[in-house]
Amino acid sequence: MKSPAIIVPDGLHEVLLHACCAPCSSAIVEWMLANGVRPTIFYYNPNIYPHEEYEIRKNESKRHAESLGIRWIDGDYDHEGWLRDICGMEAEPERGRRCEQCFTLRLTRAAQEARKQGLRYFTTTLASSRWKSLEQINRAGHLAEQTVEGTTFWDQNWRKGGLQERRNQLLREYQFYNQQYCGCEFSQRKETTDNNNQ
Repeated sequence: MKSPAIIVPDGLHEVLLHACCAPCSSAIVEWMLANGVRPTIFYYNPNIYPHEEYEIRKNESKRHAESLGIRWIDGDYDHEGWLRDICGMEAEPERGRRCEQCFTLRLTRAAQEARKQGLRYFTTTLASSRWKSLEQINRAGHLAEQTVEGTTFWDQNWRKGGLQERRNQLLREYQFYNQQYCGCEFSQRKETTDNNNQ
C-alpha cells in the first residue's frame, strides 16, 4: 500500500490529524496505519453550521476513530467566535479570503493541540478535498507551524495515491453520513443559489 505520491517526513511515526469529517479522514487514516504512522484525530471545526450538522459530523468522526482504536480529541465548538474571526469576509467566494482565514484558524488550533499532546507533526484532511485550494491550505498550515513553536506541518496532498477512490469505497463500507456542503452557512448559501440557478 506504499505510494510514491505520499511522502512521510523522516522520523514521523505519530501525527495529529485535523479531521473535517469521517469520510475525508477514512482513507488517510487507513493509509497511515498501514504505513507505520499512528494518527491522533483532532476534530475541530467551529465553522460548521447549524449545530445539528456539526454534531452529526462529529459523531461520525468519533465512531470511525473508535472502530479503529484510535485516539480522538474533541475540539471546542465556538461558532460565534468563528463568525467574529471571519467578520467582513462573509460575501467572499469559495476559495477566497474567508476560506483561507478559516483554514488558518483551524490549523493554528491543531498546531496548538499537537504541541499540547507532545506531537511535533500535524496535518489535515482538508487537503483531501478537490473543492479546496491546496495552496491556501498549505499557506495556512505553514503559518500555523510558525505561530506554534515546536510544530511542523506535514503538507501532504491527500488526493493522491488512490486515496480519493478508497475514500469513496470506505464511505459505502462504513455507511458514513456524507455532507453536501463545506460546513459554513456561507458555502451552503452559495450552493443553494447555484442549484436554484440551474
